Amino acid sequence: MELRAELLKSIWYAFTSLDVEKSGKVSKSQLKVLSHNLYTALNIPHDPVALEDHFRDDDDGPVSNQGYMPYLNKFILDKVVEGTFDKENVDVFCWTLCAKKNYRPKDGVGVLLDKDAFHLWCIFNFLSEDKYPLILAPEEVEYLLKKICLAMSVELSCVDMEDFISQEPVQLSGITVWAFLDFVNTGRLTRGVENDSVTMAIDKVYQEIVGNIIKEGYLWKKGHLRRNWNERWFSLRPSTLHYYVSEDRKECKGCIELDHNCCVEVLPEKEGKRCMFCVKTLTKTYEMSAPDTKQRQEWTTAIQTAIRLCVEGKNSLHKDLKLRRRKLREERERRRTTKEEELQRLCLLQGEKESKLAELELLQEAQRHSQAALLQEEQKRRQKHEELQRTLQDQLQQAEEERDNMQAEMALKDAETDRQRKRIRELEEMQVRLEEALHQEIRARQNEEAYRLTQASLLVEEEEKMKVLLALQEEQEQYILKTQREKQELRQEMVTKSQALEEAQHQLEKVRANRHRMDQDIATAQRKLRQASTSVKHWNVQMNRLMHPIGPGAKCEQVPVSNSLSFLHSLSCFRSDSLLPERRLSLGEEKECEERVSIIGREERRLSHASNGDMDCA
Repeated sequence: MELRAELLKSIWYAFTSLDVEKSGKVSKSQLKVLSHNLYTALNIPHDPVALEDHFRDDDDGPVSNQGYMPYLNKFILDKVVEGTFDKENVDVFCWTLCAKKNYRPKDGVGVLLDKDAFHLWCIFNFLSEDKYPLILAPEEVEYLLKKICLAMSVELSCVDMEDFISQEPVQLSGITVWAFLDFVNTGRLTRGVENDSVTMAIDKVYQEIVGNIIKEGYLWKKGHLRRNWNERWFSLRPSTLHYYVSEDRKECKGCIELDHNCCVEVLPEKEGKRCMFCVKTLTKTYEMSAPDTKQRQEWTTAIQTAIRLCVEGKNSLHKDLKLRRRKLREERERRRTTKEEELQRLCLLQGEKESKLAELELLQEAQRHSQAALLQEEQKRRQKHEELQRTLQDQLQQAEEERDNMQAEMALKDAETDRQRKRIRELEEMQVRLEEALHQEIRARQNEEAYRLTQASLLVEEEEKMKVLLALQEEQEQYILKTQREKQELRQEMVTKSQALEEAQHQLEKVRANRHRMDQDIATAQRKLRQASTSVKHWNVQMNRLMHPIGPGAKCEQVPVSNSLSFLHSLSCFRSDSLLPERRLSLGEEKECEERVSIIGREERRLSHASNGDMDCA
């Protein structure tokens, strides 16, 4: 699904570039050529006759984006097999179609080369969302520009960046790829930077994001056969670590497959190499040396990241990072919406408060009116009372009988006055209670706002602690996996050593048995040697007797030849049979025996000649 989405982005640009009138429809002849080129670029076998029939000149067939999508899905995208084609060829084809119509640098001259613009177009497609028309969020634009400036070793101009992002179309709907390329071509980000540096930086970012390369660089590697050190260019991806002869990546010398069984370890200095580390797999251990400690740390961290992505089943680091940035943007949007809702609720509460204040003012106004009416009534009453008094004084003599009636009326008026005064006191008490209620409500609003601020700070703190807890949990899982691997290796090593120990004990028992047999054979040989030595001494005595000179006329005692022959036979038997194969005579002993045998032989021949001469004389 990810490959289909990436291909659709490039094909969408190609389709819209063919829509010259911007009506959402493309002629059938252009769609036929587009489909044929897509078949070729995607290495999909197709029938040209069926293609001609599908896009023949009539009123039916796909002519719009909605009409072409079923054909594109059924006959092209459903037949795509990953690994059988080069996606860059598809991107080059789609870029060639859309760039002729949409990419026009001002005055025909720009900072970017055609290759650089193509690479930025590919990176833009990778970072954009799967929504059409394709746009890039302002946060993603800032992320991409920071990556390019970091690769050029320059600092991103915040003023230019804010001016570009603060434009109304960018804020409302995002930025298109052509507006992005126009902004880069203005040269506001590459002031004082050579074009070669810009090209190298864009190519580096392209290889990292689109080429899915986590890290590249030179390292020293130790060979497996010759065990010598060679400098190689290493290229790290989420599942492989290739190493080449040079950075042009033309001659690949090997590939290290990374999976959940791999691990990275830091090694101490040896053989004159510093900053060493190794990558262990199930079959081999690859030893490498970095230029410095910082590079070693970066490489070990990058390889561990690649192994983590492989274990999690993810094939791209930047796709994972893009998803995380998208989640952060959605979270910020939710927080902004929540904040706006809180502000609306506060506005409603403020309106309710103002309405209650207005009601309170109305009550106060009514109280003032009632007090004014009471004062006017009191004044009228006093005037009337004075008039009555004057009338009574004038008619005192004449209306003595009416005095009692007048006094009763006065009593009624006094009672009415008391009621009016009591009502005034109740209104004043009500005003005091309303003021107290208003102050209590104000304090409650203030307490509620303080509680809300405290709750927000607690939520932020809880979120930070949750992030730390997740990081610690991930680190603990890595330590557990590493400990389990080390425990398994130790168990295997203990089993191997125990087997070797048993085999050594068995061989030791065999050696002891052989040594016992050798001791017995040596004792037998020594016994036979002593017997042979006794026999030799005996024959030496016999030879000394035979070697005395014989006087004239004396009888020569003949030595029987059979005795000499029996001696020689016994001596030869001693040499051949007395010693076992495990115990032979030394070189000096053999020479001594041979000399004695030769002396005995000469003496026997001389005695035999002498005996023959005596026999002739007789």
